[in-house]
Amino acid sequence: MSLQLTPRQRLALAALIAFHILIIIASNYLVQLPITLFGWHTTWGAFSFPFIFLATDLTVRLLGKGPARQVIARVMVPALLASYVVSVLFQEGAFRGWAALGQFNDFVLRISLASFLAYVCGQLLDIQVFDRLRRLPQWWIAPSAAITLGNLLDTFVFFSVAFWHSSNPFMAEHWVEIASVDYGVKLAISLMLFVPLYGMLLNLLLRLLAGRAVLPAAS
Repeated sequence: MSLQLTPRQRLALAALIAFHILIIIASNYLVQLPITLFGWHTTWGAFSFPFIFLATDLTVRLLGKGPARQVIARVMVPALLASYVVSVLFQEGAFRGWAALGQFNDFVLRISLASFLAYVCGQLLDIQVFDRLRRLPQWWIAPSAAITLGNLLDTFVFFSVAFWHSSNPFMAEHWVEIASVDYGVKLAISLMLFVPLYGMLLNLLLRLLAGRAVLPAAS
C-alpha cells in the first residue's frame, strides 16, 4: 500500500474492504427478492446497500480520498466473482445446489456485472461529493449530499444494466418502477437512519483511532 497509514488505519481499511464485499454479496442476493411496499414494487436490496455509502463516507472522513479509492479498487473484482457464485447458488432466494456452479448463468452474470458498474460509478461519485463538502462546519451536509447523489447514480445504473430487456419478465417490465421506489427507500433510510448513524460511528471510530471526538463540531 503506497499510502502511509498507521497499523490501526491499515486494520480499519482491511475491515472496510471485507465489509464492502459482504454488503455487495448480500445486496446482489436480496435484489432478486421483490417486495411490495405501500403498493409499490421494490426489493430487499434497498435496505442493505446503503451500508456501503456509510462505510465509504467514514473512510473518506477518517483516512482521506486516496484510501477510499483503494477500497473500491480492491473490492471490485472479488465482489464481482463472489456475487456471481452466491447469486447462482441462491438464485431467486432458493438454494440451487452446488451443481448450479457448473452451468453458465447469463441472468446472474448480468446482475453481477450491473452491480460492478453501479458500485464503481456510485462510489466514485460519493467519494468526490463527500470530499468536496467534508470541511463544512455542518458535519451532516457531506454524508447527506454524497449519499443522495451516489445512491441515485448507483441505483439507476444497476437496474438499467441488470434488467432492461431482461429474461425475467417481471423485472423487465417493472425495473423503472422498482428502481425509482428502490431509490426512494434507500434515500429515506439513509437520511433518517444512516446519516445519524454516521455521526455516531464517526465519534466512536475517532476515539478508537485518535482518542478524540469531533461531532457535533465536525472537522
